[in-house]
Amino acid sequence: MTTIIEFLVVFVILVLVHEFGHFIFAKWSGILVREFSIGMGPKLVAWHKNHTTYTLRLLPLGGYVRMAGWQDEDDEIKPGTMLAIEVNDQNVVERINLSSKTTLQGGIPVQVDKVDLQHDLTVVGYENGDESELKTWSVDHDATIIEEDGTEVIIAPDDVQFQNAKLWKRMLVNFAGPMNNFLLAIVVFIGVALVNGVAVTNTNQIGKIEPNSPAAAAGLKADSRIVSIGGDKIAAFDDIQGAVAQYRGRTTTLVATKAGKTQKLMIRPTSDGTIGVYAKTTKAPMAAIKSGFTTTWAYVTGIFHVLAQMVTGHFSLNQLAGPVGIYTMTATAAKGGPMNLILFLGGLSVNLGIMNLIPIPVLDGGKLLLNLLEAIRRKPLKQEHEGVITLIGAGLMFALIIAVTINDIMRSF
Repeated sequence: MTTIIEFLVVFVILVLVHEFGHFIFAKWSGILVREFSIGMGPKLVAWHKNHTTYTLRLLPLGGYVRMAGWQDEDDEIKPGTMLAIEVNDQNVVERINLSSKTTLQGGIPVQVDKVDLQHDLTVVGYENGDESELKTWSVDHDATIIEEDGTEVIIAPDDVQFQNAKLWKRMLVNFAGPMNNFLLAIVVFIGVALVNGVAVTNTNQIGKIEPNSPAAAAGLKADSRIVSIGGDKIAAFDDIQGAVAQYRGRTTTLVATKAGKTQKLMIRPTSDGTIGVYAKTTKAPMAAIKSGFTTTWAYVTGIFHVLAQMVTGHFSLNQLAGPVGIYTMTATAAKGGPMNLILFLGGLSVNLGIMNLIPIPVLDGGKLLLNLLEAIRRKPLKQEHEGVITLIGAGLMFALIIAVTINDIMRSF
């Protein structure tokens, strides 16, 4: 049960941070964010603030930012539909109710003839089913619509729709999700470095000694400076491994100094070429900040190396992980303690950022590719063409997720 909670916490944090990137840049760009959801499926809780509906949904398997005109379902209300409207003192519609789960106090029942919530902002229909008089009501720009599942969101007029924002703003919105994942990773790695310290490898001064190790058996003290191993000069911590590797399982001399005193010790490295010493660490803020960026970059280069192997034909499903695989890795990371789980969160955040930038339609990278295509053509693709491309991309992603999940399950057994 604990592992499930840890997995859900990690997953929700990643989704929340990613979607918040899209959310904040959309707001800044003047694009209406109709809904910010954590989780998928049936709605559990909803509240409305600053023109956005925030929802918590039953299945903690993702989340989404629902922008006007982007990833947005068709708001077309067909003729003959029965709905209720709520009007203000000027007889302007402020709420539209399509849900049988909600009742508008003082709402006017209307049988729809035509509804336009994007251009003209009007509702045309028969009040109380009286077909002798066709009435037209103006709709407020910031009116809300209660959808069939009971979720109340702002309508989506043309001027606040995603596709009507400037191209460079749309590109920023698309990139903002992965960008936030990279920022999260940097912050996580900085925090870990501030707590655990950063290895200082440009000095021959060591830090701790591993108990029951060759170094401990030889009498080497923590914080000593290793001058030489087997006659080879040691100028930095990274030199130790190369020098020790020559004496696997064989005894050699090690010269060290501490507090002005020199020690000449006999040491026998293990058969795998280690002596059990750790680098000196520092918790200096600047070192931690640098570590945050360098660690993130190391993850980025490692992921690109794997992606390059996939492209060159060395592809294996074992290189990928779906929800089952991530759950297993979360359980393993959690066994190493809270700090290890936090490190795992940082690495997973980098992975999510990179994977979302792959130029496959339905992913952020695919949207950015379409943005670039629009910049080159100086006009966007037709919506129907973009819809087909996105559908194909979604199909490919769904098939890949199924294949990866099956592989994860097989590996777990």
